[in-house]
Amino acid sequence: MMPLAQMAEAVLRTAGGREKTALSREYAARWQAARAAGEVPEVGSADPPLHPARPAAPELLSPRDVPRRRPGSPEGRIALLHAVAHIELNAVDLHWDIIARFTDVPMPIGFYDDWVKAADEESKHFGLMCDCLEALDSFYGALPAHAGMWRAAEDTKDDFMGRLAVVPMVLEARGLDVTPGMIEVFKKAKLDQAVSALETIYGEEVAHVAYGSKWFHFLCGRHEMDPKTAFHGLVQHYFHSPLKPPFNEEKRADAGLPPDFYWPLAIAD
Repeated sequence: MMPLAQMAEAVLRTAGGREKTALSREYAARWQAARAAGEVPEVGSADPPLHPARPAAPELLSPRDVPRRRPGSPEGRIALLHAVAHIELNAVDLHWDIIARFTDVPMPIGFYDDWVKAADEESKHFGLMCDCLEALDSFYGALPAHAGMWRAAEDTKDDFMGRLAVVPMVLEARGLDVTPGMIEVFKKAKLDQAVSALETIYGEEVAHVAYGSKWFHFLCGRHEMDPKTAFHGLVQHYFHSPLKPPFNEEKRADAGLPPDFYWPLAIAD
């Protein structure tokens, strides 16, 4: 079997959304089958690109230039699904990138098990969002999208702990805060397919945040660092705005994020 880091690089260098996520799921299945058979496959090393390959569409715009649409309209609901699809495709690359980029840091095999599982689930989530868009006579790439989604990866390309702090413990945790409201939008519109897809995403994202918290705490223990102090310092260094309440405190707690991690970083009311 190809070393895991090389699989990760291959996913990062695949441009099309459906093609990227199909390859992601194929490689995840190979890894998981080997692990289920009691094997410890080679992680190896890779040369991941600074920016992952992406399809020609959507057009990527500065956040302030992405048109805002009201979610109460059909066009607004399509735009919301499109935005989630874009987030999920970035998440696929983020999860494979952390595998490929930080192979110089020795980690237990369980770290790779967690991140392969998360990458597989993010790939599924992208497919669910694409299916929802197509059911509404649209598709991923039909609208412009946020160009800044990869900034956290660029900023933390040389900082493993910074990556864990900012991506799963800040950005993915934000998904736990906002997804319940999105689910309500589609419930009101009686779009059951989108409701089901978003509920699946919501349920599985808790574990992704938890993986970040678990391995961040692991590295803090290895380096005899206080996790809360380290988290605050890294987020203030790499994340370019205050955290924004309201917070889903219950789901964040389920993911191993207590309030004293994020409230001190929140924007003042």
